[in-house]
Amino acid sequence: MFAEAPREWMEKVYLSESFEREESHRKLTEGISYEVLSDSVYQSISDTQTPQGILALLRQPEYRLEDLLTPDCRLLILEDIQDPGNLGTMLRSAEAAGVDGVILSKNTADIFNPKVIRSTMGSIFRVKFVSVDDFTGTLDILKRYGVRLFAADLAGSALYHEADYRGKTGFLIGNEGNGLSPETLKRADTRIRIPMEGQVESLNAAIAATLLMYEAVRQRVL
Repeated sequence: MFAEAPREWMEKVYLSESFEREESHRKLTEGISYEVLSDSVYQSISDTQTPQGILALLRQPEYRLEDLLTPDCRLLILEDIQDPGNLGTMLRSAEAAGVDGVILSKNTADIFNPKVIRSTMGSIFRVKFVSVDDFTGTLDILKRYGVRLFAADLAGSALYHEADYRGKTGFLIGNEGNGLSPETLKRADTRIRIPMEGQVESLNAAIAATLLMYEAVRQRVL
């Protein structure tokens, strides 16, 4: 994560004594000023049980909704996602699938939560994201811009691979337990479902989001 972090975002860097002594680590911090802490002090400020020995304080990036609205945008739109691991995985998948940005409702997990950041595996440095207070109002803005909204819904009328994602597309993914709110579902152009067999009630939210994003990739590549 440190190696991938944009240098212009860095405010402070801290190393543990044992980390700093390793010759192999010198290149990682070449040209960067840092402060060395005793291992015990470093351990006390780290949020992990087995810290790697390097911490960076980064400036939080800020994006506007307009930054996400490219002429042929693909968006991942998240309503009240609670699990930090799910959120981080979605950002990682969004980067891999070439999504233009992620929109989060105000009740979604904090994108700067350490668990979210670690699970993105560096994608948080490259994927644009916007947290919005007025979620349904933002959906209305997207619709006026020409973005077609596809809601992942267990009762969806269309199978996910039957819809056309080749234009401006937004995938709506809801809360892990409750799904999308009725207000959000009303704004969806199409409710889509992923077929399942056996006794599975639903897919993990991050897995469902990944399937939808990659179906959009498949349609645009073929």
